[in-house]
Amino acid sequence: MSYLDYQVAQTPTGLRKLFYLNWPLVFLLSAVACIGFLMLYSVAGGQAEIWAEPQMYRFAVGMAAMFALAFVPMWFWRGISTATYVLCLLLLVAVELVGDIGMGAQRWIEFGPLRLQPSELMKIALVLMLAAYYDWLSPDRVSRPLWVLIPVALILIPTVLVLKQPDLGTALMLVAGGGIVMFAAGVSLWYFGAVLGLIGGMVYAVMASRGTDWQLLKDYQFRRIDTFLDPSVDPLGAGYNITQAQIALGSGGWSGRGFMQGTQSRLNFLPEKQTDFIFTVLAEEFGFIGAISLLALYTLIIGFCLYSALTNRDRFGALLTIGISGTFFVYFSINMGMVMGLLPVVGSPLPLVSYGGTAMMILLMGFGMIQSAHVHRPR
Repeated sequence: MSYLDYQVAQTPTGLRKLFYLNWPLVFLLSAVACIGFLMLYSVAGGQAEIWAEPQMYRFAVGMAAMFALAFVPMWFWRGISTATYVLCLLLLVAVELVGDIGMGAQRWIEFGPLRLQPSELMKIALVLMLAAYYDWLSPDRVSRPLWVLIPVALILIPTVLVLKQPDLGTALMLVAGGGIVMFAAGVSLWYFGAVLGLIGGMVYAVMASRGTDWQLLKDYQFRRIDTFLDPSVDPLGAGYNITQAQIALGSGGWSGRGFMQGTQSRLNFLPEKQTDFIFTVLAEEFGFIGAISLLALYTLIIGFCLYSALTNRDRFGALLTIGISGTFFVYFSINMGMVMGLLPVVGSPLPLVSYGGTAMMILLMGFGMIQSAHVHRPR
């Protein structure tokens, strides 16, 4: 029996697949999305049709797509991994050449009535490609320099294209997602240590060059660093967004001001309150209890995904699950760190909560692949 025949024979059929779904994961994703609907209703001043209703429709379509993808066997995802990666890479190139410009960035491409952000697709395509690569590669070659350079190139090529858009948040997620798959595949920790050492050395060199003849950054770029470290340096300019976000976070206290009672959001002090800074709206209205509850739901989602991966004897399925859930972890970590002033403001929405179409659809498709790995794992 060939490997493909074995995979087909192992595939559950018909309605049996419904019983194999990771149902706790479905309920957790729905709970987080409902929090998003509630917050979008609040920031719109009690008008559901502005942001909440469109988000509900998108979530319903996304959940239907997740269930549909969950029923697709894993050998199919393995088979299309290379083609998917190449297609997404071509779409990124197309964005560079003919993409639409919005809010100072060139990130979208139009196909008739459809407006697509290829960088969101690449988050999943990259993980898919790396999981297939390490599933094909024998374990004794995983840490050999030549075989490490190949996945590094697969990560860096789309990262550079995304940085040119510019989109630092998505670029960081691509690097982190790819690094998580490499770590899970067993790449030697020495490589990760070398990368962290290189980054630390670059940061030191940049800061040490300030005011010298060999200054590595422009003066305005150093002022941005100063604003990140201390937003009060320019509270009405570059530091305005994070200053208002921190006011909202602090004013919520333990239990919050109450639903639709947040002054920062109601009086429009918060920037992009329906997307990037929606976590501050939650923290102001429901306080520390509401914020930590959302974080707990995110943590449970990651926990169920990791348990599924660790109990999956199929290497491709396990790496795919770890890679997508790891990208999801980086996704919400960057947003929360950004609005709390722990990370620079890079324009990264809060997954399943912030308003947005492409991001939610692609994320739920990724969870559909996680469900596929769970449903079709060897038993």
